[in-house]
Amino acid sequence: MGRIKGEWMEIRLPDNLIGAPMSIISRVLPLPPKMISKLLQTKGCLLQGPNLRLHLFPRENRDFPSDWMELNILYEDEFTLIVNKPAGIEVHPSEKGQRKTLAHAVAAYYEMSGQDVRIRHVHRIDKDTTGPVLYAKNEFAHYQYDKAMREKTIERIYVALAEGYVEGNKGKIDKPIGQDRHHSTRRRVSDTGDPAVTHFEVMERLADHSLVRLRLETGRTHQIRVHLSSINHPLAGDGMYGGSRGVISRQALHGERLIWNHPWTGEKQQVTAPLPDDFNQALNKLRGH
Repeated sequence: MGRIKGEWMEIRLPDNLIGAPMSIISRVLPLPPKMISKLLQTKGCLLQGPNLRLHLFPRENRDFPSDWMELNILYEDEFTLIVNKPAGIEVHPSEKGQRKTLAHAVAAYYEMSGQDVRIRHVHRIDKDTTGPVLYAKNEFAHYQYDKAMREKTIERIYVALAEGYVEGNKGKIDKPIGQDRHHSTRRRVSDTGDPAVTHFEVMERLADHSLVRLRLETGRTHQIRVHLSSINHPLAGDGMYGGSRGVISRQALHGERLIWNHPWTGEKQQVTAPLPDDFNQALNKLRGH
């Protein structure tokens, strides 16, 4: 990777590329042609002898007002921010004028740390689900992460507390998911829905509950909640999909790990988010039975 100096990345070209036209140099960069063309048009791509300078980190207007909240940051570099989202807060406003979402808290963090960066979340998790949320800190990173989401190379691994005794140690739920006609925010298994695949393994069996680890192959709204409910093992605490609130007052679903490739170097990276207190308390209650 090159050196980052303010808004610019400086790359020292290998000997065989010094003096080569930009059309040749661009082939070895991880930038999409559209972005190279934009950089060339805006003088954001400068060749100075053996050095190539790219204007990848322009100052931007933050696009959300700031609402201060203590954030648990799992990872940060010039391209990426990963925040461990607590329960009870939405990633992004769901209606006009809504405040105190994670987007507003990230805006406050950028402001406090002197970063003039737009808020670009790459994926969402439900309001009452906890775990890592990935943010791209510039246009290039956003392009790379969107592409990775489409190509399913960003891995999201969850831990859930399901009701009942889940049969078998491993399995796959492959059932399409669509909107529930009778309830605007609910989803359901439907033949005409979008393809949805969830892989699971049982980690521990507890008092009439199973602790399962899940890997999403697709990312449909409420996918894990709908899929587990469809095999008669709703999440503990998930009243919307048939779970009871006996051991926990929200759906017991936590994003445990996020695995991704660095947008510039392609190097594999990962973060792990610890289980939140209420989830641990539910487990301890069940282990004590």
